[in-house]
Amino acid sequence: MKICFDSMEWKREMRSRNGKRKVKIMEQNIENTQSTAEPMSRQKKVAAINDLTGYGRCALTVSLPVISHMKLQCCPVPTSILSNHTGYPEYYFDDYTDRMKPYIAEWRKLGLHFDGICTGFLGSVEQISIVSEFLREFGKNEDGGKKTIVLIDPVMGDYGKLYSTYTMEMCLEMKKLVQYADILTPNLTEACILTDTPYREHWRVAEIEKMAETLSQMGPEKVVVTGIPQHSFVANLCYEKGQECKVMRTHKIGTSRSGTGDIFASILAADAVNGVAFEESVKKASNFIKKCILSSIERNIPLTDGVCFEDHLGSLAK
Repeated sequence: MKICFDSMEWKREMRSRNGKRKVKIMEQNIENTQSTAEPMSRQKKVAAINDLTGYGRCALTVSLPVISHMKLQCCPVPTSILSNHTGYPEYYFDDYTDRMKPYIAEWRKLGLHFDGICTGFLGSVEQISIVSEFLREFGKNEDGGKKTIVLIDPVMGDYGKLYSTYTMEMCLEMKKLVQYADILTPNLTEACILTDTPYREHWRVAEIEKMAETLSQMGPEKVVVTGIPQHSFVANLCYEKGQECKVMRTHKIGTSRSGTGDIFASILAADAVNGVAFEESVKKASNFIKKCILSSIERNIPLTDGVCFEDHLGSLAK
């Protein structure tokens, strides 16, 4: 019995030692993996500045999944919280202006750097000022490295009119913000506002190209004027410094839906960080939105509920 007892104790001791040895080996392997893999495996990050709307498929609610499916880490900066977007009869709204600075301050403590930054609707002069400061700080080169790519979607109005919450003072501040953009994505109304051009229904391509050139002189290397009506088509005009201007058309399908501009800007921002050519990215975003609209029509989704982009997210990861 004594020998048997000692044998059992010995086996337990050996199991314990072997177990500890295996744990140590595993810990060492993990440390070695972390030390050797870090430089090559750093995932690129995009900061997305916009409101967070719980229902209606717009703003950060679409930017987060779109950018994430394009294999980038999306880091949101909420400007406000809404239960649903303002196209519905009623909604809950919580302004986050006072919380944006302390929110961003924590990122500063973490020493974060972003490969891309995209901005959407900004609801006040103060918010535009906060974002200007953010772009000056987080949009600069990291130790002389590659510059952060900044996309600004100057959400100000549509169909020839400013949005009801937008003031002339905000328009002036948005004109100043444009200088920080590498890519600018105004619709026709916003292009007119930013260039002090009277809005009208019908335009020649050369006239829109001139506006895009004027916008580019304000800062951005690339400008795409979106949603240009051309009979049964809708067009996007792509302007890039030193390149021939291109107009990309697609057949108009259905009517305007919430969130399509946010999806468009998110794809362009992610593609720019991933090194995709500008024209190719515009074409990709336009085709993606077209598929989403078709799916929404087939499913009989109300216009206020945006587009069924979830059906096609997988195609963005390719």
